[in-house]
Amino acid sequence: MMVRITLCLAALLASSAAWAAEPTTTYHRAPDAIARILETPPTPAVAVSPDHRTLAILGRENLPLIANLSKPILRLAGYRIDPATNGPAEVRVQWLNALSFKDVASGRIVAVPLPAGTRFSTPDWSPDGSRMAFVAQEPNGLALWIADRSGQARRLVGGLNAAFGRAYAWMPDGRSLVVRLVPTDRGAAPSTDPTPTGPVVQESNGRRSAARTYEDLLKNANDEALFDYYFTSVLGVVDVADGAIHALKPKALWRSFSVSPDGQFILTERLKRPYSYLLPAPFFPTEIAVEQIRGGHQGRVLVDRPLADELPVDFDAVVKGPREAEWRSDAPATLVWAEALDGGDPKADVPNHDRLMMQAAPFTAEPVELARTVKRYAGTMWGDDGFALVVDREWKTRSERRYAVAPARPGHARLLATRNYQDQYGDPGLPLTEENAAGKPVMRFTPDHKAVFVTGEGATKAGAFPFLALMPIAGGEQTRLWTAKAPYYEEVVSLLDDKGARILTRRESAKLAPNYMIRSVRGGTARAITDFADPAPVFANVTQRTITYNRADGLPLSGTLYLPAGYDAKRDGPLPTLLWAYPSEYTDAKVAGQTVDQGNRFVRPRGISHLFLLTQGYAVLDDPAMPIIGENGAEPNDTYVKQLQADAQAAVDAVVKLGVADRNRIAVGGHSYGAFMTANLLAHTNLFRAGIARSGAYNRTLTPFGFQAEQRTYWQATLTYTEMSPFTYADRIKSPILLIHGAADDNSGTFPIQSERMYAALKGNGATVRYVVLPNEPHGYRALESTGETLWQMTDWLDRYVKPVRDPQPQ
Repeated sequence: MMVRITLCLAALLASSAAWAAEPTTTYHRAPDAIARILETPPTPAVAVSPDHRTLAILGRENLPLIANLSKPILRLAGYRIDPATNGPAEVRVQWLNALSFKDVASGRIVAVPLPAGTRFSTPDWSPDGSRMAFVAQEPNGLALWIADRSGQARRLVGGLNAAFGRAYAWMPDGRSLVVRLVPTDRGAAPSTDPTPTGPVVQESNGRRSAARTYEDLLKNANDEALFDYYFTSVLGVVDVADGAIHALKPKALWRSFSVSPDGQFILTERLKRPYSYLLPAPFFPTEIAVEQIRGGHQGRVLVDRPLADELPVDFDAVVKGPREAEWRSDAPATLVWAEALDGGDPKADVPNHDRLMMQAAPFTAEPVELARTVKRYAGTMWGDDGFALVVDREWKTRSERRYAVAPARPGHARLLATRNYQDQYGDPGLPLTEENAAGKPVMRFTPDHKAVFVTGEGATKAGAFPFLALMPIAGGEQTRLWTAKAPYYEEVVSLLDDKGARILTRRESAKLAPNYMIRSVRGGTARAITDFADPAPVFANVTQRTITYNRADGLPLSGTLYLPAGYDAKRDGPLPTLLWAYPSEYTDAKVAGQTVDQGNRFVRPRGISHLFLLTQGYAVLDDPAMPIIGENGAEPNDTYVKQLQADAQAAVDAVVKLGVADRNRIAVGGHSYGAFMTANLLAHTNLFRAGIARSGAYNRTLTPFGFQAEQRTYWQATLTYTEMSPFTYADRIKSPILLIHGAADDNSGTFPIQSERMYAALKGNGATVRYVVLPNEPHGYRALESTGETLWQMTDWLDRYVKPVRDPQPQ
C-alpha cells in the first residue's frame, strides 16, 4: 500500500510540475527600430474654437509607464476609477501635457505656461471661443482650470468628481460652468477589509432576466458601499470671474447632466438602488428630471424607471418609457426624448417601433409627438423650427432611414432615404454641424435657408475622397461643392463663411502627415496653418498598396499590402508575411464586396500595431476583408467557418500570386474578435505557419447571451456557438500559436479566463503554444513596458516559427 501511495504521489507531483506556470521574467524591450518610434512623442491634438479664429494645440503624453497603470483602482458597476483622484483610472484617460493657442489669421502661437508636470484632460472651448476649460490631475484629486487665448491660465476649483466621466459643462453665456463635485462632508472611504461577513446570495423568482457578459460588476455589499461613496456627488455652478460656487443639486448619484440652450434649466440623470450584480450602472434604477437652475420652478420628473433587468438580449432592445432625453439644440428650453412603441422588444410586429416626444418649458403642457420611426430611433440633428433630421436604424438588416421633420409642425415625418448603413459607396454623408451661440450643435444652413451643408467620406473603389455638398431641405439630389482630389485624403472640418466658399480642412496623403489647411472650394492653393512632422520617418519608404482579389464564389475582396522599406521583389524574393484581420458581418453581398483603395492615407504605427513588423523584414497584409454574409434573412454566423476559410484562402492566394509572400511562411493574427478568427483559422485550415491571438474569446459557451454581431443565445443557436468556438477544436490546432491577454481586460466577453482555458486546452492536446499575461493591462494594452513586451513577443514568435525557410509542407 505504501509503495502504491508513493507512486501516486510521485505521479501527482510530476503532473503538477508539468502544469506549473512558467517563471516570470522582466519586461523585454521591443527591437531597437520599434523602440525608437515608441519613445517618440506623439503628434499633438487640435481643437478648433467655435468662432474658427483659434486652434488649441494640445500636447499628448506618450505611452504611460506600467507604474502608473499599477496604482490602486476600483472596478465598480462597469467603471474603473482612481480612488486617489475620484476620476477615471489611468488606463481610461489620454492625458495631455501642453497647451498653446494658434491664431488662424496671423499664425501667431501663444504658449500657455502650466506648472511643471501638469497632466490634464477633457479640454473644451467656451461657447464664444474666448477661453478653454480643462481638468488637471492633482495628487489627491482633480481640478478645473481655465485658460484664455492670451495665454493666461488659472485653477478655478478643485474636488471634481469625474467617476461617471466628464465633470463639467459650460453655461451658454460662457461666464460660468456647471460642475460635479465630491461632497465636502464625505468622510473616510468604506473599509476594504477582505474578510467576508457572510455569503453573497443572488436569487431569481422565475422571471426571464437575461444579461450579456459584462466586466467590472458589483460583487457584494462592500462594492455597493464603495460605489455609493465614490460616485455620489453634488452639482454646483462656478463663476469664471472669481471661482465662487453656487449650490445646485444635493448629494446623489448624478450620472449625467446637461444645461438648456438658454441656460435656465438643467436636465439630470440620477441612479438609485437596488443595484445589480449582473448589469453595469446604466441599467440601474434611473430618474431623469428637469428643473430650473436658479430656482422658482419645481421641475418635472420625466421618468423614474426600475432596474432594467428584463430587456431582451437583442441589440435593438431598449427600456420601456422615456429614454435618450436631450435638449433641442436650436430652441431655448425644449426637451426631446424617445419612447418605445414595441415594449422595448425589436422583434415585436408593429408598424412603428419608436416615437419621438417633445415638451417645451415650463414643462406643464402635455408633451407632443414630433415623429414616429419605423425602426429604432438613432438620433436627431437639429436645425430650426422648419427642419431637423431624424434617423432610425435596425441592426438585424443593417438598415437606416432618414426623416425630415419640422419641430414647429410636429406629427409629420417625411422619409428622405432608406439605405444599408454599411454601404460605403452609397453613403450620402451627414449634415455639417457647428456650435451655436449656446454651445450646442446645429446644422449649417445656406444663406437662403433652402439647403444644409453636408460632408461625407466619398468612398469609391479608387479611394475615399471627402466632399462638401448641399442637401435641399425640400428634398432632391445633393449638389457637390467640393471634393478632395488625389493624392490627398482631405476632410472638411468647418466652414469659414456663411456661403461655404472658404473651408477649414485636415489633409494628408501617403507621404504627408495630417495638417490643417484653409482653402477655397472653387480651387486655388490651400494654405497650411499647422506643420506637424512625420512622427516615424523610417516608414516613409514603406510600400503601401491596396490589392483586390476574389473569393472562390466570386465575391470581390481587398486588403492593404505593406512591404518593408527598400524591398525589391526580384532581388529579395518572397517574404515571410503576416495577415492581420478582423471579420465583419454583412446582410448584402454587394456591400460586403465593396473595396476602397487606401493609397491616399497617412499610416504610421503606434502602440501595439502589427505594422511595426515591417521593420523586422516581414510583409503585412493589413485588414484583408473577412466578410461573413447572411442574405435574405439568413444568419451570417451559421456559415461562419466555411466563409472564413474561403476569405483566408483568397487572401493567401492573392499575396502568393503577387510574388511577395512565401506560401510556406505566412502567419495570421488578430486582436479581440480577430484573435477568435485566428484560432479558428488555425483549427480549420492548413494555410498558416503560425498565429498570434491577442485578447480573444475562444469558448462561446462563456458568452451565452450573444457576442459580437450574434444576437441569438446559446440555447437558440447551440450548434452555431459550438462550431464557432475554436476551443471545441483545440485538438486540431497544430501550428504554433501565441496567446496574449491583458490581466485586467475590460472588454465585454473577453475575460482573461478565455485565454487561460484555451492555453490549458492547447497544452493538454500537445500544441506548440505560448501564453503571455500582461499585468494590469486592459483590452488594449497601454503601458510602454507592456507595449514593448507585446511587440517583442510577436517578433520573437514569428522569427522562431515563420521566418526560417523550410521545405514546403504538404497541403
